[in-house]
Amino acid sequence: MAKVFVSTFPFCRTSKVALDILVSNGHEVVVNPLGRKMKPIEVSESARDFDALIAGTEDLTDLVTNSKSLKLISRVGVGLDSVPLGLCKEKGIAVSYTPDAVSPAVSELAVCLIVDAMRKVTYADREIRKGEWSRPYGERIGGATIGILGFGRIGKRVASHLLGYLPKEILVCDLIDQKDSIRLLSDVASNLYQVNRDLGKNWGATTIKQVDLDSLLKMSDAITIHVPLTAQTKNLLNYKKMSLMKSSAVLINTARGGIVNENDLYKVLQENLFSAAAMDVFEEEPYKGPLSTLENVILTQHMGSCSNDCREDMESEASENVVGFFNGGRWERVV
Repeated sequence: MAKVFVSTFPFCRTSKVALDILVSNGHEVVVNPLGRKMKPIEVSESARDFDALIAGTEDLTDLVTNSKSLKLISRVGVGLDSVPLGLCKEKGIAVSYTPDAVSPAVSELAVCLIVDAMRKVTYADREIRKGEWSRPYGERIGGATIGILGFGRIGKRVASHLLGYLPKEILVCDLIDQKDSIRLLSDVASNLYQVNRDLGKNWGATTIKQVDLDSLLKMSDAITIHVPLTAQTKNLLNYKKMSLMKSSAVLINTARGGIVNENDLYKVLQENLFSAAAMDVFEEEPYKGPLSTLENVILTQHMGSCSNDCREDMESEASENVVGFFNGGRWERVV
């Protein structure tokens, strides 16, 4: 059977189901011994002689370049920006992922951070710890305009969660890569028609409509990001774009570091061009940058997937992909 290296961290922290799936099917498993996210060179040195890799968000370019034995990369999660897909194709390395298991946890965290940023919950907590008590005012989702940048699996779930808060409207900007621009997906309109038709039966005044990126930024009271990191979305939200936002607005990123330019975000928050931001993802993790010095930003530890149930599902599906690939079973989540 296959030799499997697990680079993702954490793995089987609260449930051993994923590990049991591998071992019970005869695979030899070695788990990341470092207790943290591995660096690219560490993954390469540790996993180059293995048949399969169960990976998190580690950059795998060096591993794929140097390994002569790797046959499968099984991603725990949905993003593929860390996987050199073209090189994998050239070398005949199969790639799988777990696109559905992560969606419930990430969407719930996104909504949590919207509420936190709009109502200044973390800010109030910090004040109390410093002996202060200003009782800061914030904004409600109810009656507000919420912008969703990316309307895939997670974006749709975020919209469904938000409906119960009775926002005034939900604006959607769904993106597709192009050489010279980023435009709306052609099938979003029919998708939104169905959402709005169902919505009218239950939620009254709330509407969902598609807009372009600049309109989303100008009109939204809160913006939550749910697009993949690609060459076209890298630094998509820079100083110029973020300057379009309302002074009272908040920005939430639970997607990928690099979509929001972190240096520019620091500048706009320092200048109070909009109210607050919440960042769960960063270009370099663990994050140790200047955003941590600002009061109007909430920082979390790339923990969108870190609910016990979703993490177990993601890890189990990643292990099932390994078993399916090497043992001739079902292997459905193929990139």
